Amino acid sequence: MPIFLLLGIEKVVIDPGNTAFTPLDFIYYPFTHSLVGVLFWGIVVGGVYYLIKKNFKTVLLLGALVLSHWVLDLLTHAPDLPIAPGLEIKVGLGLWNSLIFTLLVETAIFAVGIFFYMKITKAKNKKGEYGFWGLIIFLLLVYIMNVFGSAPPNEQTIAWAGNLQWLFVLWAYWVDKNRDTKHN
Repeated sequence: MPIFLLLGIEKVVIDPGNTAFTPLDFIYYPFTHSLVGVLFWGIVVGGVYYLIKKNFKTVLLLGALVLSHWVLDLLTHAPDLPIAPGLEIKVGLGLWNSLIFTLLVETAIFAVGIFFYMKITKAKNKKGEYGFWGLIIFLLLVYIMNVFGSAPPNEQTIAWAGNLQWLFVLWAYWVDKNRDTKHN
């Protein structure tokens, strides 16, 4: 969570050349990116959802989605992902060491996500249609700027940009409210 960077609880530094894909060197982030930490956050997210909606099936799905972040990080990160706070064991398969393979894998994941979302939803109105495509185009532009733009000026900028990503979540929520599930 970027708030942990702002509070100085976790630490990342800008180190151009750290990997072929990102200039970020994740120095210390055991509470948000360790396997144990992610399991904790999955339980928190699922628990909050259960208190509100009482739907255990969705709780399991949400927990699995939170855990999937760690699995994807395992694929991309250099061996810097902690297993648990306090343990020195760190893992990562290092996809970010290859710009081409990173672009291929991440673009494929993004495209598959769009495909499945479009397959199961349809726009209720123009907001659901144009809002959806606007979000997709905007996310692609942000991705391109992150990949091919210059390194962030400092770590605080990374933390603030990370916190502002909640605006994308609100945008996606608004889009989803203007779309319906397709019935076969």
